[in-house]
Amino acid sequence: MQLTLTSHTLQLKHTFTISRESHQTQDTLIVHLGTGDKTGYGETTSNPYYGHTIKSLYTEIEAIRSEIEKYPFSEPEAFHSWLSKKDLSSFALCALDLAAHDLYGKLMNKPLYELWGTSIDNYPTTNYTIGIDTIEKMVEKMEETPWPVYKIKLGTKEDADIVRELRKHTNAVFRIDANGAWTAVQTIAIAPTLKELGVEFIEQPLKADDWAGMEEVAHHSVLPVIADESCLVEADVDQCALHFNGINIKLTKCGGLTPALRMIKRGKELGLKIMVGCMTESTVGISAIGQLLPQLDYVDMDGPLLITNDIAKGIEILNDASIKFPVLGGSGITLLS
Repeated sequence: MQLTLTSHTLQLKHTFTISRESHQTQDTLIVHLGTGDKTGYGETTSNPYYGHTIKSLYTEIEAIRSEIEKYPFSEPEAFHSWLSKKDLSSFALCALDLAAHDLYGKLMNKPLYELWGTSIDNYPTTNYTIGIDTIEKMVEKMEETPWPVYKIKLGTKEDADIVRELRKHTNAVFRIDANGAWTAVQTIAIAPTLKELGVEFIEQPLKADDWAGMEEVAHHSVLPVIADESCLVEADVDQCALHFNGINIKLTKCGGLTPALRMIKRGKELGLKIMVGCMTESTVGISAIGQLLPQLDYVDMDGPLLITNDIAKGIEILNDASIKFPVLGGSGITLLS
């Protein structure tokens, strides 16, 4: 295979703030894997919380470039298994796995969802994320992009007031993401108010390792709770089933589509609701997520809606929140020049 790496800086429409950080751009690394006249694309983003920079991700992949280019590629699962034995972070592994899946589908001339035996007749609607800001600015962001489902980032001293004010301006479904900013007592106390205000569920209310707190929340919260930072890799799914109602799988955190598919299967076996989320990727990463849509209960794939300089074509999120699926095989990705 031919391996090419390119880095890009995605410009956000608005400063994006969650409970632990704030940024105006998102750096991203694109992996190109080619054989013959077909090229597959995968993406991974830098992330200070998990300690990954574009330089570090680039260095990881470059260290095994010659091995990758000599690898006798036939299908992505075997490639992922081989890569898993290398010294790669899940973020680097994700980009390679996504590129391999896109390449494989293009070689087979079929979209991945079809190769997996699923249908796009029904799929969940992506939420649109409203980052933490002044209440006035959060209202402005919401009114700028009318949407049927909003994910609202919280973790401030005025969380209930924020949701009350936003509710005055829309009948949309609300989902709350505290990114680990609350305690068990705070979560249990605010949940009834949030439920009255039309909130569907709370995502990651407590710190990722606060399992004792989540035990309390699981027994006393009047709203369902979804794991995010507590559910990084396959081994986390079983433990999350004891403390959460569902899991939010991030491709970068688990290492790509190959492990994500196994996490989806195991989560369903355990009776969990299944969500896949994004890390403000471009259409490259979002198109990979889109192939999983028929298997999901919820999805957060609004990355391209949050940036001003998308770098690819593939899955298209239309103004009515419906999805236009690409004709190309694989994830259907074409890079823009």
